[in-house]
Order: sequence, then structure tokens, then C-alpha cells
Amino acid sequence: MEINTIGRPRNVGWARAAALLYGDWGTSKAYVIGLALAAVGYAALPHLLAVCLITGLVGINYIWVCRCFATGGGVYTAAGMHSRRLAVIGGLLLLADFIVTASLSCLEAFHYLGFHDADAKKWAITAIFLMGALNFMGPKHSGSIAIWLAAPTVIVVVALIAAGLPHLKDFHPVAPSGGLMHNWIAFVGMVLALSGVEAAASNTGVMRLDPDATPDKPSVRVVSRKAVSRVMIEVVGATALLSILAMCLPTPASELKNHQEDLLRHMGDVFVGPWFGKIVGVVVALLLLSAVNTAIGGMIALLYVMARDREIPEPFTQLNRFGVPYLPLIAATILPVIVLDITDTVSGLANMYAIGVVGAIVLDIGSTSFGKGLPLKKIHIYVMRGTAFLLLLIWITIAATKLQATIFVTVILIAGLALREYTQRQHRKTAVAGTPAADVEEIIPGESAEEKQREVLGDRLLVAVRGWTPSLRFALEAARLRKASLLVLYIREVAVAADLGSDWRKDKNAAELFRRIQREAGDLPINPLYSVSDSPADTIIDLAATFGVDTVILGGSRRAALVKLLKGNVVTRVATHLPENIRLVVVG
Repeated sequence: MEINTIGRPRNVGWARAAALLYGDWGTSKAYVIGLALAAVGYAALPHLLAVCLITGLVGINYIWVCRCFATGGGVYTAAGMHSRRLAVIGGLLLLADFIVTASLSCLEAFHYLGFHDADAKKWAITAIFLMGALNFMGPKHSGSIAIWLAAPTVIVVVALIAAGLPHLKDFHPVAPSGGLMHNWIAFVGMVLALSGVEAAASNTGVMRLDPDATPDKPSVRVVSRKAVSRVMIEVVGATALLSILAMCLPTPASELKNHQEDLLRHMGDVFVGPWFGKIVGVVVALLLLSAVNTAIGGMIALLYVMARDREIPEPFTQLNRFGVPYLPLIAATILPVIVLDITDTVSGLANMYAIGVVGAIVLDIGSTSFGKGLPLKKIHIYVMRGTAFLLLLIWITIAATKLQATIFVTVILIAGLALREYTQRQHRKTAVAGTPAADVEEIIPGESAEEKQREVLGDRLLVAVRGWTPSLRFALEAARLRKASLLVLYIREVAVAADLGSDWRKDKNAAELFRRIQREAGDLPINPLYSVSDSPADTIIDLAATFGVDTVILGGSRRAALVKLLKGNVVTRVATHLPENIRLVVVG
């Protein structure tokens, strides 16, 4: 009996992918302009426009990166082409980025809601703990929240720009002062507009395939290009226009530091009135809180994948009953709180933020440009290497001029690499955990050549299982009576947004269940399927359509009302989105 391992369903079009990306990348304008004006006053316009140019350049690079990694990219994957140690370093830099993203975005959210200093910090820490508690039950991806918030945010930004246009008559920028090095350091401190772009490469594994692509030869060039380019245009264009309009504010340069945490809200107050400033504050704050939840989910997924790849201890892969890795969840909740408790100023967090995100981008773009066999033209390679070199100079400048940021990233790298070394030594000392290949073959008997060649004829039933359940027993009996072929889908639910491909041989529960099914089924044609999925309902719908089944059999849900509210009901979602020609049977 051959078992097929199924990947994640590809059901994310360009619009949803763009919204997911915007929920992270689009928040940068909420703090980058305020930080720039607080640092150099009304002389910040050339620096901000330069930041917009480099943001656009990096966005173009990520269109090419997404083209190269259709099954899920990001710095951990790209750097892994060259060295596992380099992959871990890239992952740790991304982890540092996620940690400060959660801290900075949460603190900024409460500044935009009108809180200041100690109150903002107190509420930010409370919100991070609350989001950690919600993630314990594996709620739907925070990206879903970002999708609903993307449109209101864009509308508010457009309205703010439109309201500011009449004030262009008050345009009063100041020429930059100081030498080249002084202005370069000032520019480096404003590169936070790059934050969030890594999410573009991370989501390619769930994007819809190109029309001429197949699961064996995947390509997401069309969807990724549309998603990244549209978000890039909004981020670059809106940041540039808002930077220009910020030069029209009547606020004295000496008072700009008072609004570095909520400059967009202040612009709404000035250009329209306090009522509009409050609207801007609420909408931007909600998007920032969504980015916090996205960062927590990103940390959980990253630590889980690194543990699954045996780079950090195996206990990081252990799941709670809702499919959430509990140790990564604890770390993803505690680390941002620790950082926020140590550094509770936006400027201090911004310095720590930049060193992580820029380092991750350098490794991602650089590793991709030096990769072999990737679908890149020579001009793409040269541009990517030039971009990586420029960003490396920025990263070196941050490390040399921001002591706190250097200490932070050094601690993350030393701790992570030490944990990796400990894990590697443990694996070298002990036998690899899991069922040996010979035992697996004994558990799952190999099918004969005749059985392998036999086509699945007649009716097809699909039953999704997690154990020996009434729905599985019903499916076996129904298949016998109808002389139908039965597809048994075992889904290991993992509530993380990551590359979730896995080997079913390492799942003892799945192996034991398939062994029992083989014994009970006898001569009944059984087609076992195995999937590690963060969205069981979408996996069921996708496979039902792919294999052309005529009936899907599911067990009734017994979960509590709160869990159904947070995670959603699999049966309800399948019933809603299953093609009309496929029947659904729910066994209570």
C-alpha cells in the first residue's frame, strides 16, 4: 500500500497574497516618517526619498526571489542552498526581526490610540500576552485579519494624502547639513521601510500556480509578481507622498519629536481635524496589531521548521492539542516582552529592528543571486548582487554605529548557534529517533506490482481521519457495499504558516492507523493519503477536487464553542466550499 504525502493547498490568489504582504510591509510608513523627522527635522526629505528608492529596488529583487522558490522561500530556504549553518544564521536574523516587529508594532499601535510612555508600554505588553494566549488555540492566520484591514488602511492613506494636497503651498523643506558620512548614517537609520518584505517569499508555497505550471513543476511567477509589485507601488508611492506632505506641517522642528510615534495621526489632525486624526489612529493601530500577531505566527513557524530540520532541539516540534508547537509559542510571546521591557522607546526599537531585517534581506538576496540552476537572467543576478552589497554596507553601518542593536543581534546569534551546536552533538551521540525504514515496511506492507498498476475504478469516497473513528468505520462499510475505492486522508494539523512538507514515516500515529486500516480493509482498494497542513478544511476541499471523488465523509465536531469561533469549523467550511457535484456525509 503506497502512501502519498500531500502538500498544502494552493488557494491564495494575487489579491489575497498582496493583502497578506501589505499587512506587514504596509505598516512601515506608520513609523519611518516620524522617526526621520524626529532625527533630522525638515531636512529629512532627501533621506526619505532615498529610502523609497531602495525600497522599490528591494521589492523588484523579491519579485525575482519569489520566482526562484515556488514552494516556499525566505532567507532560511535561500541560505540553506549553500550551507545549513548559513541557513540558521539567516533564520536567526529573521527571528530578531520578528521579535522587534512584535515589540515595535505593538508599542506604536497604542501610541496611535492615544497612549503615551508608560501607559503605551503597559498596554503593549498586555496585548502581546493576550495574542500569545489566543495563538495557543491556533486561531486562523493573522493574515486573514490583515486582509480585512488592508482596504481601510489604503483608503485612509489616500484620504490623508488628498487632504494634504491643498497644504503644498506651505511646503518648507530644509537642505541637509553636515557631511556625507553624517547624512549616510541618518539615511541608514530610516531604512525601516524595508520591514515586512520577507513575507513575500515566505508565502509562495500557498500561491496559485501559473496556468502552465504543474504540482511537479510549480511556478508562481504571475501571482507573486502581481502581489509584490502592487504592494511595492503603494508602499513606495504612499511613503514618498506622505514624506512630501510632512514637509508642509506647521509644527516647529523642535516639537517634531513629540509626534515621532504617531506622525500620521498628527498629520490627520492638522490637515483635516481631530476627528479624522482619531480615525487614522484607530485604523493604523489595528493594522499594527495585526502585524504583531503576524510576527508571533512567523516566530512560531520559523522555530518549528528549524526544529523539524533538527537544527534546534526536537521538543520545539511538540504540538498541543490544537496543532500549535507550544515551546515556540512560549518563546514567541516572551521574547518581544523582554525586548519591550528593556527598550521601550520607538527610536531604540527601530535601531534593533533594522539590523535584523536588513541582515535577513542581505542573506536572502545574496544567497539567491549566487544559487545554481535558478531561473534568473544575468542582468537579474548582477542587480541582485549589487543590491545585496549596498544593503551589506547599510548593515555594517548599523552594526558600527548602533551599539544596542549590535549587542541584541549578537546575543540572538550566539544563543541560536550554541543551541544548534548542542542539538547537533546530541544527534551524533544518540540514534536517530523514529521508526527505522525496515520497521515501516513491516507496518505498511508493500503492494504488489499488479496492485500498483491497478487503476482506481468506479465510485471514489474520501474520508478525512485523525484516528479509528465512527466516520472511518462508516466509510469502510460504505466502500464495501458500493464496491468503491476509498481514499483515506490522515491530516496532521499544524497551526503554523510554514513549509509543512513532512515524511509520514515519522508520524507513529499515522503509521499505526494505516496498519489497522490495511488489516480491516482486506481486499478493499484503499488509497492512503498523508498531509501535514495548517488548514485541514482547505486540504480536504483541494484533494476532493483533485482526485475527483463523488463523496466526502467527515466526522462531526465536538469542539467547544470558543474554539470553533477562534479556529473555525472544518465541517462548515468544507460544506460551504465543496464543489456542488461532490456529496458530503457527516457522521455524528
